[in-house]
Amino acid sequence: MEALTLLEEINEALEAGRLAALRALLRECNVVDIAAAMEELSDARQLRVFRILPKDISADVFAYLESDTQEQLVRAITDKELGALIDDLYLDDAVDFLEEVPANVVRRVLALTDAETRAAINRFMSYPEDSVGSVMTNEMITLHDSLTVGEAILQIRRAVPDKETVYTCYVIGGRSRKLLGALPLHRILQSSDDTKLTDIMEDDRQLFSVRTMDDREVAVELARKYDLLSVPVVDSEERLVGIVTIDDIIDVIEEEETEDWERMAALHPSDDEYVKTGVLRMARNRLGWLLILMISASFTGAILQRYEALLAALPILIASIPLLTDTGGNAGCQASTLIIRSMAVGELDVKDFFYVLWKEIRVALLCGAVLAAVNFGRMMLLGNVNLWQQYLVISCTIIFTVLTAKVIGCLLPMFSKFIKIDPALMTGPMLTTVVDIITLLIYCALASAFLLK
Repeated sequence: MEALTLLEEINEALEAGRLAALRALLRECNVVDIAAAMEELSDARQLRVFRILPKDISADVFAYLESDTQEQLVRAITDKELGALIDDLYLDDAVDFLEEVPANVVRRVLALTDAETRAAINRFMSYPEDSVGSVMTNEMITLHDSLTVGEAILQIRRAVPDKETVYTCYVIGGRSRKLLGALPLHRILQSSDDTKLTDIMEDDRQLFSVRTMDDREVAVELARKYDLLSVPVVDSEERLVGIVTIDDIIDVIEEEETEDWERMAALHPSDDEYVKTGVLRMARNRLGWLLILMISASFTGAILQRYEALLAALPILIASIPLLTDTGGNAGCQASTLIIRSMAVGELDVKDFFYVLWKEIRVALLCGAVLAAVNFGRMMLLGNVNLWQQYLVISCTIIFTVLTAKVIGCLLPMFSKFIKIDPALMTGPMLTTVVDIITLLIYCALASAFLLK
């Protein structure tokens, strides 16, 4: 059922007092659709619906609600209801929720949890924001290497209700909990009961894992490269401490791509949605880079002022400046976007510097030559043929502009990665500003050399 239709059904049932029918309806609906419908309700109705939800799905619905809605509900429900909710939430969902709410709400939640859960939550919340540990969960199927398939199946059946995923089971070595291998569930089910797990375990060479303090993008890259539904997480002694599930991997991809786009647009990254970000905070996120770019643009003004006499004597040169700067900006963004994307998916690395440079130089010369030829023909056809020398200077500048833009557009992201800076910082407006300065220097230098007598 679509969220809009479900919303209408919920409102009608609440107004008519048909709570039992509403409860039965919600049991048949997808938890994502229920959460989406609840977001459109008033605070009072959100609380009513949440309390009507069957206990076995209320925690799942809660995990899909927006953080401000979650906070509103937690403030409204009783301690008993909150304790039951936290017990039913998967650990990673509970941690995600607690990271978004005020300290007083966190203290209330932790006070209602048992010592073991509280310790686990505190441990997970202590990991750096961008680390693997911050997005992992410890609710996975672990099997000791001494078990047979029959024994493992019985253990899986008992553990399933409390685990977030069962598609892949992880084999550990006795008390040490050292990760020994991974076993897809279908392989266990296809094997005879008396078979040892170690006999059907995937080869060690196929066992991929990440460390708790690794950047979370490492887990994303591993899942993408090897088509994993979950990535095991180990500590410094190779002991299994958790997994990163595919839903969290998708969330990380979305967050990282959003952050890159914001940086490429010269914005300070923000975790909040556009509609929930205040005007003052949004202005603060934009103002820093705008100030830097404005000051950087003063260099272009200084160049134009330096060649003021030349430009005043040859008005056609002034009219062509937007054409050159726009072409340079577009060419640079093309190159930087391709390089950043290729590095993000693992196609390129810093060691490919000279390969990329040589390739972009050839591409730039081809593109620049075609653009210059078309521009020269256009100006000769529509303008004054007696000004062909000025047209030639403008067209030659296009070649140098495209060459400069593409070289800088590919080198800046690779240099950024080399010095451990997000490549997205070196693209967009910053790239355009640098290319504009160099383009104007080349343009005015060529005009001075060939047009002044």
